[in-house]
Amino acid sequence: MKTLKYLSLLLVLLLGVASCDFLDVVPDEKPTEDDAFEDVNAAERFLYSCYSYLPNSRAGANSLDFMTGDEVITAFEHETFARFPKGNFSASSTVISYWNTFFQGLKQCYILINNIDKVPNLPGVTKNDYIAQVNFLIGYYHFLLVRCYGPVILIKEEPSPGTSPSDYLGRTSYDECVTFICEKFDAAAADLPNERPQRNYGLATKPAALALKAKMLLYAASPLFNGNSSFFNNFKDVDGNPLMPLAYDANKWKLAKDAYKTAIDAAKAAGHELLTEIGDPDINRLKYPTDPTERLLRFNIIEAGNKEILWADARDEGAYGLQNKSMPRAHGTTYPWNGVSPTWSMLSRFYTENGLPYDEDPAYKDNNKFEIVNLTDEHVDVAKPGEKTILFNLGREPRYYAWVAFHGGYYEVRSAASNGAYDKYPEFDANGRLVCNFLKSGICGVGEQTNDFSPGGYLNKKGVHAGNEVKNAQAGPKEYPWPIIRMAELYLSYAEACVETDDLQTAREYLNKVRTRAGIPTVEESWSGVAELTKDKLREIVRQERQIEFYLENQNFWDMRRWLLAADAFNHKHQGLNIKGESIEDLAQLTEVTFERKFNSPAHYLLPIPSDDVNRNSKLVQNPGY
Repeated sequence: MKTLKYLSLLLVLLLGVASCDFLDVVPDEKPTEDDAFEDVNAAERFLYSCYSYLPNSRAGANSLDFMTGDEVITAFEHETFARFPKGNFSASSTVISYWNTFFQGLKQCYILINNIDKVPNLPGVTKNDYIAQVNFLIGYYHFLLVRCYGPVILIKEEPSPGTSPSDYLGRTSYDECVTFICEKFDAAAADLPNERPQRNYGLATKPAALALKAKMLLYAASPLFNGNSSFFNNFKDVDGNPLMPLAYDANKWKLAKDAYKTAIDAAKAAGHELLTEIGDPDINRLKYPTDPTERLLRFNIIEAGNKEILWADARDEGAYGLQNKSMPRAHGTTYPWNGVSPTWSMLSRFYTENGLPYDEDPAYKDNNKFEIVNLTDEHVDVAKPGEKTILFNLGREPRYYAWVAFHGGYYEVRSAASNGAYDKYPEFDANGRLVCNFLKSGICGVGEQTNDFSPGGYLNKKGVHAGNEVKNAQAGPKEYPWPIIRMAELYLSYAEACVETDDLQTAREYLNKVRTRAGIPTVEESWSGVAELTKDKLREIVRQERQIEFYLENQNFWDMRRWLLAADAFNHKHQGLNIKGESIEDLAQLTEVTFERKFNSPAHYLLPIPSDDVNRNSKLVQNPGY
């Protein structure tokens, strides 16, 4: 390499749980590899550069998997990410591609391995930790590649820039890729610590490595990748060898199940568990939400030092992230941007208060969802008495009220301009809660705008700190690390693997851990007298639970693909309320949102390899359909 460019440590380790000078280090450029490993500090900076190629999962404008499924519809269709749900990508125009980025990250990791012995006075324990971290990253970069593209080129050593085109590698079969990735995570876990001090929050740990190994095995067992001959029967390398497994293997679910149990045990031994109490004093100074379960859920991924989170991306969100895009406008201003709306499909996934799907709950299924109802003191915790809303918004589970803002309901934010006298602004109640109004001329309404509006007549609250200030563009959002893996994912993934291996009792047990924290009845209590909890029914329930719990946490884009549900879920326009309505009666009409949505099956189940790379490497075959 002629020049090694070290990317900022802040790309990896900025966090909201601690402040120290170490986090403000910006690595210098070094002209040679020898300089890059000339001392302990230089080696440390090089290690952080190995993390810098990781995708920023909540970078809304350019994130592949954040707002690109069927969970939300946004006012930001002009941004890069929005071309994905429209299906406007191809091998020659990939829009968002991680292919070369992840391979660059892999090269950086192998450079460290090959040069770590040059560092003078580097303690042996530190050297072992650095090697374990890059093994973790080698496994993770390959996992991310396999999740995007299926079978990939395995990188087992530092690539040489002088490699002859005739010696370029082709793609390795999917099962071999999975084995290699799991081996790397195992090697990393053997030497990684159970946890990191605050100054190193965001670096790899043993529980994170074991959780990601389990996730790789979960994907390998899933319908998209486990014996999907209808999609991949003719998917072969240049020598005619099948690249995907064409026969279903039930044992893959057993491997995933065992790996998740190992990961759960390791995580619990390291002190990880579902968050059941908010300890952050800054959050506890906030008055709302008042309901303890809704409050816990609203701040679950925001709580500083949250032990539910096994691994997080500690980069700052920035001004154009989820929070500012989700928060409602306040009186007399165009800030924030009022533009992330849950789709009707997503809203329908949330349970009733009885822990059942709305259309299967005997107490609700025959309701007219669009009936106009008057809000009373009975609803004071979630909506303003005296306002009106639709019946569909009442009697819902706590996650609905924690994460969804609806007409007549509260959006817990602060107004800096009001100096505490919230009632001087009509959109705030006397206690400082903004009351959402999605009529065309309402405070959250579309008005005459062509951007910065809710396309579906709802707003997202998940991941939005209730201490954020509207009417103060200079304040910015309250920053916090973004979860990549948390305990609820381990529990629900384990439950999914248990269902597929016919261990239904254990599946119910781990499913209920998440349901209980969410403030809904156990699966047995909810479905008693409604439906038998067969294997097929539990599979359906676990999937819906996962869709709810990980709403807007980068899971939907991938889960709907691996379950082979994306063609049905992503290939039609979304629905929402009639945001052009000037009355509640007009608003309460289910309307198709005009934004295009397209999913070409089977091609879009995998992403295209950039055509330039395929053209350069005669051994590199393209994914089916591109």
